[in-house]
Amino acid sequence: MASSGSGYDLSASTFSPDGRIFQVEYATKAVENAGTVIGIKASDGIVMGVSKPILHKMIVPTTGSYKRIHTVDLHAGVASTGFLPDARVLVARAIDEAADFQNQFGIKIPPKVLADRLGYYVHYFTLHGALRPFGAAAVIGAYDEDEKECSMYMVEPNGVAYSYYGVATGKGKQAAKTELEKLNLHKEPCTSEEAVKHIAKILTLLHQENKDNEGKTLEMEISWICEASQWKHVGVPLDRIAAARKWAAEQLEEEEEDDEEGMEE
Repeated sequence: MASSGSGYDLSASTFSPDGRIFQVEYATKAVENAGTVIGIKASDGIVMGVSKPILHKMIVPTTGSYKRIHTVDLHAGVASTGFLPDARVLVARAIDEAADFQNQFGIKIPPKVLADRLGYYVHYFTLHGALRPFGAAAVIGAYDEDEKECSMYMVEPNGVAYSYYGVATGKGKQAAKTELEKLNLHKEPCTSEEAVKHIAKILTLLHQENKDNEGKTLEMEISWICEASQWKHVGVPLDRIAAARKWAAEQLEEEEEDDEEGMEE
């Protein structure tokens, strides 16, 4: 009974005999089946990228490829994935928290405070039987005016908010994490320009490996906070994204050829 969740998944406030909260696990599963989000903390900023699957060919692309990266303040942005209506609520909450902090203290909200406040809000929805957990996750990137540096956090459906050098969530997150670990970002951080290329490459790789994407166009959205953007959260220029996608396709093609040659030997 405990292993299946039957009888213990009717409320977010009910523990199973082995100490699990099944509704939180279901919310996490909703995130794992949604579009991929990748974030990289570069040596000179933060870069976030999202893949946006078009559900089927009859959808008008401009509505199917809805925004997944939002600016919550001039210095901060949120990349979300999971159940879209839930993600919108988290973005709206982040905007409110940033505005409230500005009104109270007269300064921009620090990245850690924004992540903590959003995490508390998400966690609250796991504590009461009348509520349900958010089926969405949010990657927060922001610039700290006092510390003069950028930070990146991810808020998970259970309300936990950790800081990361490189993070991935959504469909294919394990494969994306493996690629991020190869970059050794915690010891040798890349530049923002390089981070854009790495994110484009990983998103392209995941798109190619997913058999459900055959014949579908990869839609991606990338934003950054760096010196080039004057430490404001803005979208990466389209020409740079196009160049990064071209570079990513060439790199993956070269790696595939090398693997084929190695197998022949």
